[in-house]
Amino acid sequence: MNEVLKLENVNKKYPTFSLKDVSFSIEPGQIMGFIGRNGAGKTTTLKCIMNLIHFESGKISAFDKDMSENELENKQRIGFALSELNYYPNKTIRQLMSVTKKFYKNFDEQKFNEVCKLFNLDLDKKLEQLSSGMKVKYSVAIALSHHAELLILDEPTSGLDPVSRDEILDIFREIVRNKERAILFSTHITSDLDKCATNITYIHNGEIIYTGTKKDFVNSYLFIKDKSSNKSLKDHYIAYKELDDRIEGLISVNDKDYFVSQGLEVREPDLEEIMVYLERSKNNESFTL
Repeated sequence: MNEVLKLENVNKKYPTFSLKDVSFSIEPGQIMGFIGRNGAGKTTTLKCIMNLIHFESGKISAFDKDMSENELENKQRIGFALSELNYYPNKTIRQLMSVTKKFYKNFDEQKFNEVCKLFNLDLDKKLEQLSSGMKVKYSVAIALSHHAELLILDEPTSGLDPVSRDEILDIFREIVRNKERAILFSTHITSDLDKCATNITYIHNGEIIYTGTKKDFVNSYLFIKDKSSNKSLKDHYIAYKELDDRIEGLISVNDKDYFVSQGLEVREPDLEEIMVYLERSKNNESFTL
């Protein structure tokens, strides 16, 4: 088995939005960041994967088995959590665990207790008493306790303070270290992906515009700050914006020599810069301030 998850030309239509031939895959040992603007289709795609909503065409398979035909079996091997836990807020972690374990034939209560201790989770705290970071840790503890091989998480670090976010990212890296598990998580916090992602899938307006390694994605672009404000170069940018003392923007790595020949310095962009400029370019939004 090379892929723990594979989407092939998945389509889902709503009156004002559609997923269009969404295709990507993830392998053991990978942490895939699923990025895109709010409303781009990230959560819709995750719900399609888990068969929480019906999609019109395409195929989704997990562990080489069709998800719709082997849903119960596949879900035994998947840990899934939406962005906010809000069910049974008055129940304690211990009470929620006692219910949840009935759904998983391989649930290991001892493992759950060990992970909760490692995460400093108080089993007798009610769900409503947990911080956002602790709720993420609870979801991860459940996944690890039924030996999930694939974790699918929707905005797991949203709303967390920097220390808690860094802690969660360390946990993610540890989970995939042995190359037996994989993580797919949607996020708009691209700095998190700079720290932990091995792969990126980028969705724009319901369409996948990139899926592959983070390294290849970042290495496709370069960032420029032109203090000479040379407007003759505008047509060579993917997207740019004019500031009071400079023009800055994103270029293709293939245009590096041209910009260097103009006496400009180029540098590697971070994921946030790439995403911001690509989105502006694709939406034809003006960068002129």
